Amino acid sequence: MKNIVITGAGGVLCSAFAKALAADGNKIALLDLNVEAAQKIADEINAEGGFAKAYKSNVLDQDELKAIHEQILADFGKCDVLINGAGGNSPKCTTAHEEFELGDETADDISTFFNLDKEGFRFVFDLNLLGTLLPTQVFAKDMIGRKGCTILNVSSMNAFRPLTKIPAYSSAKSAVSNFTQWLAVHFAKQGIRVNAIAPGFFVTNQNRALLFNEDGTPTPRTNKILAATPMGRFGDPDELLGVLRFLVDENAAGFVTGVVIPVDGGFSAYSGV
Repeated sequence: MKNIVITGAGGVLCSAFAKALAADGNKIALLDLNVEAAQKIADEINAEGGFAKAYKSNVLDQDELKAIHEQILADFGKCDVLINGAGGNSPKCTTAHEEFELGDETADDISTFFNLDKEGFRFVFDLNLLGTLLPTQVFAKDMIGRKGCTILNVSSMNAFRPLTKIPAYSSAKSAVSNFTQWLAVHFAKQGIRVNAIAPGFFVTNQNRALLFNEDGTPTPRTNKILAATPMGRFGDPDELLGVLRFLVDENAAGFVTGVVIPVDGGFSAYSGV
């Protein structure tokens, strides 16, 4: 049994992580800015006989993270596994066009590369990269000198192949993958393994409006995604759990560190031809 801290735990993917790891007998600390969503997952876990607690958490506030860390030490003990799942994009950093169109350079009525919101770009970078850095700085201290500890980051297929329209998110997730490798080397002698999962296309609360129209029909972007995914469908959150359990298990993955594993239905393998 391990004490597992998950940020972004109220979201679709990380809530699936939490439920699966709790079912395996681990204690789960669910951190999320939306504490109501995290509490809902905690209640479901506890109703099934597991042990979970929700904590309202802003992953960009290190002082708050330190205070939560103290609460978790009292409630659970030291953190054995940290899953950095908090992240996301912002509409302020989403361009209207996939490729440059004449007039973009002077347009002020739509979002283009030339008028991307600087603060929005910074927010997306901070949320994904600093939102991985700061929790790691706080909770990795628990892992020093102890066996079986690991850090798992959530990257994205955007880190391998940047998607159109979302330059900030693609850049930030690429940074998360690189940072995962850096951390793996930095902590290797301490026995702390650091890896990442790179989900392909899964329907979440954050991307649903980009993938489906209000009437439930797929958007043109969905059609392009599925055409470029050899398996021809979106992933199910449960299809991430095998890789999750593998990377968290020091017996199965004891010599695995510094890797970013795609779970993408073949998207990264397909050239389009």
